[in-house]
Amino acid sequence: MKEETRRGTTFTRRSLLKGMVAAVATAISMRPSRDSSAHDFHGYDSNRGVLVDLTRCIGCRSCEVACSQEHGLAPPDGMLENYQPLEPQYRETRRPDHQAFTVVNQYQSPLYDHPLFKKTQCNHCLEPACLTACFVNAYTKTPEGAVIYNESVCVGCRTCMVACPFSIPAFRYDSAFDAQIMKCNFCFDTRLSKGRPPACVEACPMEALTFGYRDELLKIARKRLRDLPGRYHREIYGEFEAGGTSWLYLSPVPFEEAGFDTRVPRQPILHFVKDFLAVVPMVLTIWPGLFAGIYLLAKSNKTADNTTSKEDKSDETIER
Repeated sequence: MKEETRRGTTFTRRSLLKGMVAAVATAISMRPSRDSSAHDFHGYDSNRGVLVDLTRCIGCRSCEVACSQEHGLAPPDGMLENYQPLEPQYRETRRPDHQAFTVVNQYQSPLYDHPLFKKTQCNHCLEPACLTACFVNAYTKTPEGAVIYNESVCVGCRTCMVACPFSIPAFRYDSAFDAQIMKCNFCFDTRLSKGRPPACVEACPMEALTFGYRDELLKIARKRLRDLPGRYHREIYGEFEAGGTSWLYLSPVPFEEAGFDTRVPRQPILHFVKDFLAVVPMVLTIWPGLFAGIYLLAKSNKTADNTTSKEDKSDETIER
């Protein structure tokens, strides 16, 4: 009987291993091929955007103040009572976080006689990597152009933070019971969905921010490049980066000198991760079942061994 139990155990383990291999092979074979993958998405006809002209920005940070007021966030650090920025605030490069959806940083370039100020926030990509990477669909791309986030379905995996080519989403850790992703939402609920510009755009005293339809903003940008050839670097940042973004930039110097990441690929991030992401949900579904099977098998083996041991002892007692 002991030998029979061992044979049964071996057979079951082999069957389970075969099942594991077959399941993984099935998952891999179900990946969509590159030819049948998602097509390029060039945005909705109603896609709004903002054109940021760095030659007009004076670094007043009025956009930061307006954003914090609009979303009920703490006032920006380093601001005087008259909303004039303190110079030390520009000594360190900041990034948006759970307390500031937009920040302004200062840069110096030998090709420009004045300080450069760059406003940073979520760029609201046409094909958002955060949305592609989220397996619980916590992100939505609206026809108006905003990439919004639903905290009620988020599981806190923070995959979106890794996927974003611009390193924008931030995770709020200060509350263990209310941890969530925080980022600019394009003022969607209060303004964009009603056809109004974001709070930061309305607050800019220098008209460095122009709100409108993305297609029209590209025409405006190209006209400025054409009419003022010596004023701007001959590119529009955001026109093609990561497949295109809703926020577009003009700069008097090459973009890398103004704090932009020029290594961002022009194709959407989706093109680089779509095959992997197609497998992930299936693997997440298959592996828990496989591990449960391994656990039950080990448990049954232990029970069988205990039973065999008791029977052996019983046989020895009878023989005596």
